[in-house]
Amino acid sequence: MTVKLSVGGHLSIRGGYAKAAEAAYHLGAGAFQYFPKNPRSLTVKCFDKRDAERCRELSRKYDLLSVAHTPYPSNLAATPGGAGGQFERTVASLRNDLEIAEACGSVGIVVHFGTYKERNPLQGYQNIIQCINEVLNGWQGNAKLLIENQAGDHGDMGMTLEELVQIRKLCTSPELIGFCLDTCHAFAAGMWTGEGDKEFASKAEELGYWDGLAVVHLNDSKYPALSRKDRHARVGQGYIGEQGFLKLFEMKAIRRLPLILESETGEDGTYREDIERVRRWVEA
Repeated sequence: MTVKLSVGGHLSIRGGYAKAAEAAYHLGAGAFQYFPKNPRSLTVKCFDKRDAERCRELSRKYDLLSVAHTPYPSNLAATPGGAGGQFERTVASLRNDLEIAEACGSVGIVVHFGTYKERNPLQGYQNIIQCINEVLNGWQGNAKLLIENQAGDHGDMGMTLEELVQIRKLCTSPELIGFCLDTCHAFAAGMWTGEGDKEFASKAEELGYWDGLAVVHLNDSKYPALSRKDRHARVGQGYIGEQGFLKLFEMKAIRRLPLILESETGEDGTYREDIERVRRWVEA
């Protein structure tokens, strides 16, 4: 049976959200990811609602799935009232990202746990739950907050299925929360070890992870499994390799989701070659 994948890459919004949707369509993609605003700032953006609505319309017309990736400084684990007001700025920024994603018709906003450097890691998890609860308080939109697993390069948080699932359960509105699986991060953390992995699929089923999974970041790894290094490679050109991804695609829950490439582009400056490679693997 032929499987139609919604695969695409991370695209610029330099020309606006609608332009990103147009670019995805012309690449032959079925999905795309974008930063809703400056990726290095938590400043709340006053966005062009007409442009966002046009993005929504084009995505519907072209059968595109989109997802927003929150700015890099977003840190769910920051302490409320802490130095620099990081927690409070993160809450305001994430709510702004949700509003943009909703206007664009996107699946949701992808965010990491972040980092917590103090001695009591439980406080870091409590901060994460409090941050998510404040962001989602009163939220009525369809766009979800999507927690992405981490590689372990900046600490121990967000490296296991158990953590991700438990944090979702402990939040006030788990139905508004989903997951984004980054294959490079999972490989680096040992959460999923590629071709020879025998535990990930069954554990994900047992814990209820599949129920929340909404997006996949389809990245190969420049380093071996358990390296705890977040260095993306183009699909099929890293340590996960073609066989590792073929094994991943045996999981039906993966194939039905938007698959987003976040590595270097091809020689033409686009993800076209990698999109076609993934489709050959699965749609043959």
